[in-house]
Amino acid sequence: MVIGMLTYQMDFRKEEEYGFTVTIPALPGCVSFGETLEEAEEMAKEAIELYIESLQAHGEEAPR
Repeated sequence: MVIGMLTYQMDFRKEEEYGFTVTIPALPGCVSFGETLEEAEEMAKEAIELYIESLQAHGEEAPR
């Protein structure tokens, strides 16, 4: 996934009950979930954006 000029790998895991969990290895603690792959991807994009906004608000740079 590309945010601005940054690209992040998304790891999708199908859950036993239903849905998909998504983790972003380069962003510790950045985890999201969706009932479908498409929803999981959209939720992960939003999570990445919020994660980076939080880093910037605290004067930190986003990992590359």
